[in-house]
Amino acid sequence: MKEEIDQQRIQKMYQMLLEMAGGNFTNRIQRSEKDDELEALVVLINMVAEEMKESVFHTGFINPHYTYSNLVQTTFILDDHFIVRSYNSTVPTVLGVTPDNLYGIPFHNLLSKESVAVWNSIAAALLDDTNYNGTTPLFYITQDQLLVPCLCTISRLMHSTNILISSVITVITEPIKTVVSGESTNLPIEATSYSDVQLIQQVYDYILGNLNSPLPSTKELSRIFGSNDYKLKSGFKHLFKTSIYQFYTNERMKRAHLLIQQTRIPLKSIAHMGGFSTYPNFSKSFKKHFGYTPKDIVRV
Repeated sequence: MKEEIDQQRIQKMYQMLLEMAGGNFTNRIQRSEKDDELEALVVLINMVAEEMKESVFHTGFINPHYTYSNLVQTTFILDDHFIVRSYNSTVPTVLGVTPDNLYGIPFHNLLSKESVAVWNSIAAALLDDTNYNGTTPLFYITQDQLLVPCLCTISRLMHSTNILISSVITVITEPIKTVVSGESTNLPIEATSYSDVQLIQQVYDYILGNLNSPLPSTKELSRIFGSNDYKLKSGFKHLFKTSIYQFYTNERMKRAHLLIQQTRIPLKSIAHMGGFSTYPNFSKSFKKHFGYTPKDIVRV
């Protein structure tokens, strides 16, 4: 019996790792009451998912094998006995169930063990206060027994005994089909491989390391990095939300501004360090970028 339970726990971890490998860092594994090595792994996987979510999503990264629908709303309507009577179309997607399996079930059946206790206290408050309105974190449990953390707004509907539960989360929608070896495809740049992402990162690092030199053309860059100019331009635009030239210009100007503000290096030398052949050209570009000239900056 113990081995069967352990296999179930391992299966949950396996499923969670597959979700993370696919770019989904929203789900969590439900904790058990065990205090063993498997439980330590569960804690570790949940921590990694949380760290990845915080580190990845704020940069605007989108996993290349999936399309994302960000800030998807989930909405439940419960009756006065806390039975699910309606829900919006995204709920089955989030929970990984068929729509018919949700109608008419107690709401607490959709929650993790820890959240059931929280929900019970909220249910008591809803019975006592016909104007109840509050926000609390709850964990939904998916068909694969993974947890989906949500910050839920719970309130009574006006002129009704029904209860509205609403939250906003990030979900992954239909995956893009994997390219079969030997077959051509017109996949968008979002479907680039990990090696392509590494290539674009190398171009990024190269530009930062050579701000004092003129920017090579995209054709020259593609030759340097063994790629093609379309892939470089499109990939860079997709990953960093700006063109290669604009990134080079912005970084060059930011560095020049910092040198002017924080050092006593002559302006002509800073212009030369920024890759400009003459100071007038540098001053003109600087003013166009910042709206004022290098001489307008108060130096230390």
